[in-house]
Order: sequence, then C-alpha cells, then structure tokens
Amino acid sequence: MEKPFSITISNGQKVPTIQVDVPENLPQSMNDLGFDHPRPILVILGGANNMSQTYMNQLQSLFVKVLAPVVEELGASVVDGGTDSGVMQMIGQARAEISGKFSLIGVTPVGKVALPGQTPPEEVTPLEANHSHFVLTPGDNWGDESPWLADVATVLSQELPSVAILINGGQVSKQDVFHNLRANRPILAVAGSGRLADTLVSALAGEVSDEGVRELVASGLVSSIDINDSLESLTELIKSYLCQQKP
Repeated sequence: MEKPFSITISNGQKVPTIQVDVPENLPQSMNDLGFDHPRPILVILGGANNMSQTYMNQLQSLFVKVLAPVVEELGASVVDGGTDSGVMQMIGQARAEISGKFSLIGVTPVGKVALPGQTPPEEVTPLEANHSHFVLTPGDNWGDESPWLADVATVLSQELPSVAILINGGQVSKQDVFHNLRANRPILAVAGSGRLADTLVSALAGEVSDEGVRELVASGLVSSIDINDSLESLTELIKSYLCQQKP
C-alpha cells in the first residue's frame, strides 16, 4: 500500500498526497493521509475549462460568501477534482480569501499529474494551489477519477452527512453525478450555471427527453438551487444538508 508523500505545486508549497490503487485500501489510505475521524463532506462538481467568465463572475459570491464559510463553520471538508480551473479553482481561492483551515481534498487521475522523481506525462495538469491534500487515482483520462471522488467523500463522511453541489459541468461531471447518486448522496444542481446543471434543473421540471438525464433525476436525490437566491437562504440550505443525519 502506498504511503503519503508531498507534491510541490505552483506556489512552492508541498502538499500531502497519496496514490491509491484499489478501493479496498481507500479507508486506510485516507487514515494515513491524516483523516482519522469522520466529518461532514461537501463535494463540488462541475465545469472546468468550458465555463464562461460570465458564469465565473456570477458564482464568485456563492463560493466566498456561502460555501467556504459554511464548511469552515461546521468543521466540514470539501472534495473536488483538484485542478486549477473552474469550480475547483474557485473553491481554492475562496478558501484562501476567508483564510479557511478546512481540508480541501483534490481527487485527480495519476496520469494527469507530474510526480516527484518521475518523468511527467505529456499533458501535465496544474493542481490548484490552495488545496490541502491530493488523492491520485488510477487512470490517464478525465473521468477515471469519478468513482474514486465519490468513494473518498463516503470514506471521509462515514455516518455524517454529505452533499454534492453541481455547478455547470459536462460529460465528466455527468459521471461524477452518477457515482455520487450511487453512493446515495444528494445532488444540488445550481440553476443558471449552465450546461449539465441547467439540464438537470430542466429535467426536474419534466422538460428533458434524454433518458440518461431522466434516470439521474429519477433517483429522487437531485434538487435545484438558484444562484439568484439570497446569500442567507443559500447559506441555510447548505447548512441544512451538512447538519442533517443520514437515514
């Protein structure tokens, strides 16, 4: 079983990292990384390179005024894809802006990351500099990490609540949603953030014919929230999901 090591990221910081190989070893791997007790988990899913700057600007307050402060207040942690783009960049920057201490764990395919002492892959993906930990999963392609991302959230939360928020997103995010639903995790699709999130919101209203999307919504675990709602109401909603007990 792999032991934790450090990755040096763009700001020169050494970030604790572990490489995982089989799901059965994941609980021990996360314990070795320092996660020795459960905590509520917010999973952040969604757009990276294909998110427009307009959406990024609209969503900034959601990250800085709602998501990061709620996670910090509740002693929760965040699990996401870890790269320096889109929603992953936004939660990292929000953590830095509020001087947050909460754990922010990026789950990324090992074939996309430059490892110490190894020849880097042809396509090296920058990791977001404000993440506190990284989990490197098997695979060379985006989407290979999707089941692992959901499993990391399950291992870290255990009997405590967890919820995933979907902002924008494309085909990889669709896989992420599927695996989080399979883990019986509620999904909050942010209306008005574009692409997959808006498609799921439309499906909730019965306006989508795509069978795959309708199956996701049929789980009963998908709900929608609107970025135009007040910050206070969004804060209370996220808190309600992270404070409730699992059935």
